Amino acid sequence: MRKVRVAPKGMGLNDFVAQQEGFFAAEGIEVEFDWKTFRGTQSSWKSYDYLQRPQDKPYTEAKDGKEAGGLIQCACVWGSISNASAGMGRFVPDCYGVSPWAIFVRPESKIRQPSDLKDVPVSVGLRAGSHFNVPFRLEKYLPLENIKTVNTGGFGARLKALLDGEVEAASLLPPQIDMAEQLGLRKVMADEFHTLWWVPETAPLDDVRAYLRGLDRAERVLESNLKKYLPLWKTAIPAEFESLHPWDFSRFTRGERFVYQPIPRSEFDQTLEQVKRWNLDQYLKERSFDRLVYRAPA
Repeated sequence: MRKVRVAPKGMGLNDFVAQQEGFFAAEGIEVEFDWKTFRGTQSSWKSYDYLQRPQDKPYTEAKDGKEAGGLIQCACVWGSISNASAGMGRFVPDCYGVSPWAIFVRPESKIRQPSDLKDVPVSVGLRAGSHFNVPFRLEKYLPLENIKTVNTGGFGARLKALLDGEVEAASLLPPQIDMAEQLGLRKVMADEFHTLWWVPETAPLDDVRAYLRGLDRAERVLESNLKKYLPLWKTAIPAEFESLHPWDFSRFTRGERFVYQPIPRSEFDQTLEQVKRWNLDQYLKERSFDRLVYRAPA
């Protein structure tokens, strides 16, 4: 059975369901989760610049490109396209995820509505979904020059920074959103965004497709019996949060959904336009759709 390395982002249950139910094995692959990268993406990135983040290292620290191997990852649409443009792999155009997003504050905060976030640094993970969502969503309420972010890092780090009073507001994704709700934090705004999978340019096509089919099979059972799989959220909880609260996973929502349909080409074009408008295009090298999408290796 072919081995495939995956660094789950923990924003949805599909990876864990597909593994538990044997859907990957049924597709002829043995998925090995890269827990080091996964936990790294949940930790603080304060001391890291772009290309130094935990999810970047399989590419930037690869020896002759071999260490990146067939590692499959997923990030927001903006992040995956930007990563590919910066020379870190290719984005897969054949499917996408739909994920909740929200900004939370502490219950005693004077921030009540999006416009109250004027010039307030919002805790984000540098150049990832929690970051790109802030200008994308807040610009309905505030000029870009009044939208501020601070690089805290992954989901555990952002939630901890908010709880500790280090920041006034934090951009959160699943399952942090459900955790924040159970901890009594207050939601200021919420929306959804798309995610994309990104892989090394040399990733075997059969392995990538088998992996995506496994996620799609998991999507079907999640739609039919979500309650059965909600306890799997435990896998995504960082160690430092396991005993912080008696988490009631039965009250968690399902998080990211998997959609096995091509991402619209228009979304690619809009992404590059927005990233430039936000002044977050410094690392973009390639802007051609055809050169950034993942295709069968030659």
